[in-house]
Parts: sequence; C-alpha cells; structure tokens
Amino acid sequence: MADSALKDAPANPQFDPAMVKQVEKAPLVLNNRDYHWITEKICGIVEVKTNKWWWILFIPSFLLMLWVPFGFTYLILTGIGVWGQNAPVFWAWDITNFVFWIGIGHAGTLISAILFLTRQKWRTSINRAAEAMTIFAVICAGLYPALHVGRVWMAWFLAPLPNANGIWQNFRSPLLWDVFAVSTYFTVSLLFWYMGLIPDIATLRDRATSKIKRFAYGFFALGWRGGNRHWRNYEMAYLILAGISTPLVLSVHTIVSFDFATSVIPGWHTTIFPPYFVAGAIFGGFAMVLTLMLPARYMLGLHDLITDKHVDIMAKIILLTGSIVGYAYIMEFFIAWYSQNPFEQWAFLRNRISDPYIFSRVFDVPPAPYWWAYWCMMSFNVISPQLFWFKWCRYNVWVVFAVCMAVNAGMWFERFVIIVTSIHRDFLPGSWGMYSPTWVDIMTFIGSHGLFLTLFLIFCRFLPMIAISEVKGVLPQSDPHHGHDDHSHAADHSHAPAEESKAVGLRGQTASGH
Repeated sequence: MADSALKDAPANPQFDPAMVKQVEKAPLVLNNRDYHWITEKICGIVEVKTNKWWWILFIPSFLLMLWVPFGFTYLILTGIGVWGQNAPVFWAWDITNFVFWIGIGHAGTLISAILFLTRQKWRTSINRAAEAMTIFAVICAGLYPALHVGRVWMAWFLAPLPNANGIWQNFRSPLLWDVFAVSTYFTVSLLFWYMGLIPDIATLRDRATSKIKRFAYGFFALGWRGGNRHWRNYEMAYLILAGISTPLVLSVHTIVSFDFATSVIPGWHTTIFPPYFVAGAIFGGFAMVLTLMLPARYMLGLHDLITDKHVDIMAKIILLTGSIVGYAYIMEFFIAWYSQNPFEQWAFLRNRISDPYIFSRVFDVPPAPYWWAYWCMMSFNVISPQLFWFKWCRYNVWVVFAVCMAVNAGMWFERFVIIVTSIHRDFLPGSWGMYSPTWVDIMTFIGSHGLFLTLFLIFCRFLPMIAISEVKGVLPQSDPHHGHDDHSHAADHSHAPAEESKAVGLRGQTASGH
C-alpha cells in the first residue's frame, strides 16, 4: 500500500509523504532483530542457568500440585461422598471444573489452526505457548470425569470395547460423546503441538553441549535436517493437522454444551448453548493466554517478540468474544420471557438474577440463593472487558492483566451458575437443597491449578516456548523482495529463481539455528 502511494505521488498534487507512514504496519519483531538474535534469545531460555523467577513460581506450584494425588487417593479410598454432591446437586464442582479447563484449552488450537489457515502472522510469537496450554488444560480437565464415575477402575467401560458382560455404552448420551470428543481433541492437539516443535527441537539438538541433551533432543527431532524435502513434508503435515483441528475447535465445546442442552432442566434446555459455549471457551482461553504470557514476557525479557501489538490484538478478541457472551446472557432471559415458560422464568429470576438490593425489590421476589455468583459472572465477563474499547487500556499491561484475571474468575463462575443454580431447585420443592464445597473439593481444584502451572513451567524450561522458525518467517529479511525499491522490480523478476533459492536457504537456516 505504501509502494502504491509513492508511485501515485507525482499525479496527486495533494500527496503528503507523512501519509505513507500512517499505513505502515507495526513490526511483529521489534528493534530490527535478526535470525541469530532470535535463535540465541529463545534457545537461551532453555540453555542458560534456571531463572530465579522460575524457581519462585515452580516450587509453590509443585506443592499445590501434590493436593491432586492426595485428594484423589482420599476420594478413591473413601468414596465420592467426600465431595459436596448431594440430592439434587449431583453435578457440582467436579463438572464445573471440567468445563472450565476444557474451555481454557480452546485458545491454543484456535491460535494455531484457524489463525494459521487465515495466514495471521501475529500468531507466531504466542502459538507455541498457547498449544502447550491447551494440552495441559485438557489434562487437568480429564481428571474430573474420570474420578466422578466413582469406581475409577471401571472407567475403561467408557471405551466401546468388547467385554464378557456384553455391556455397551449408551451412544445417544452426550456424556459418551464427551469421551470421544475430548480424547480426539487431546490427541490432535498433542500431534499439532509436537509437529510444530520438531524444527526447534532440532535446533536445540545441534546446539546441545552434553550427550544426554543431544540424545534426548535428537530422539524427538526425528532426524530433522532442515532440507527442502523435510520442509515440504512438514508444511503439508502441519496444514493437514490445522485443517483437522479447525472443526474440533467448534465441535468439542459444542458437544460439552450438549451435556446440558439435551436435558429438560430449566436453565439448560436451550439451543443457544453450542455457540454460547464456543464463544465463551475462546473468550476464557485468550484470557488465560495473556495471563501466562504477560508475566513470561516480563520475567524472560521477551518484549521484542511478544509486542504491544500482540497484546492489543488479543485484547480486541477478548472484547469481541466477551460481547458475544454478554449477548448470550441477555438472550437467555429473552428466551425465558418469550417462551412464557414459568419454569424457565423461575430458573433465571428466582435462582440467578434476583439480588437482595435491586431485583428482589423491583419484582417483589425473595433473593436468589446464589445471586452473588451470577453477578460476579456478569461483572467479570461482560462489564470488565468493555475497558478494551479504550486504546490506553489495551496498551496498559496492568489493566490487561487485571481484566484477564477477572475473565478467568468470571468463566469459572459462569460454569458454576449454569450447573449448580439450575439443579439445586428442581421440579419438586421437597427435594430442593443447597450446595457447598468440601475441603476436598477446594483443595483438589487449587491443586489442578498447581498441576497446570507446574506443567507449563516445565515446558518453558526445557522446550522453546516461542516458535523459532515461524518467528523468523515473519521478519522482513524473510521476504525475497525485502530492500528492493520500485525501480528495481523489473530486474527482480529476472532473478526470481535465485530469490526463491535464497528464500529456501533462509528457511533452512531457521531450522538449524545457524
């Protein structure tokens, strides 16, 4: 665009050279960094002595993680009665946490697959960490339904395997669809993450100074040498996995929403759940990506790679998806009113929205037992992201981090509100009850955060958390026509084969790290 403006300058008497600068895009890598600097910076995180910040974060995370095996061992030995489930709240914190972690795992595949297919170059600095976050979040999510079955040693019955009892699963149940969807999503996400790692693992192999590291990285590099044939097969495999992953982004949380939408419980029985859940998952996932990447950028000095432009774009996505989620919240009330279903209206007015200060007085109804959870959800998920309408908020790291933390909490409250407030008062008033978590619920949930952070910190310590080869691909030097002005375009065409050969050579350098 800038070239065309310069070309048209003599024919436009009102041409202002300052206009050209206004259409120039902000660079994705700051300070004109070269290939060597990128290799040294990203590999240096893995190769140098462990940062003190890493130990400060790792030790408490590891200690919190120990609550997971302790809580689950105590649960298996004692029974799921140690959780706070009761009649009628048979689903409580366990399923709430399951949906919460599954939602967080959606941003990684979105950034890697959909943004890759749409050729969004800004994804290159954050896609690797987002993919790792996806895998670790799904691991945390998978713990809860596996333990919720009660008899964990019988969980293999979830798989359609022939058995002596002739017992088969109910394939019409969305709970079984969850098993297939989540396991498929985890497998494809793991392959997608590992496929992108191969060129960078080869770089670490070539730079390794000890035999153990050279053997370990060499084993997982699968003999990568950065040749033209390797790159051709790599790019084709990456493209195929991106195509497979894209429908999974939409299908997995859609199927999770079917756990509720296919029932007849007021508050669950609605067709808006699939798009609502998908938008909410992307919303919460991007918030978690920023929650992890902003401290990493500060502690590891990655400001030239994770720029303010990356933060700005992700903040805009949070604003967009947060507005979609807010629209879904409003539409739930509209559907309850428009359907004139008294049970739906009761579920939203008496069980959720009615606070003791305003709505209970306006509608002359008693306050909802869990009104505080509903208004936390609305405040964190709908109101707080509206700050991102202002540019200064999107470029203020503290504001962005605070909003992302609010969104993380708000998305958990959303799942709690959907699950608990819809079933603690069912059709029979005689069976109404309240739910409150036990110490096992609380400590297991906190322990899952410790497990998530522990896995993420181990990933950052031993593997490149930023895709070296992909970041090099967005540098101006990677463009074969970089540095050529308009007067030399005709000559450039005559040297096209040489330029293509040069581009392949640069791409090979990104793999070997030279």
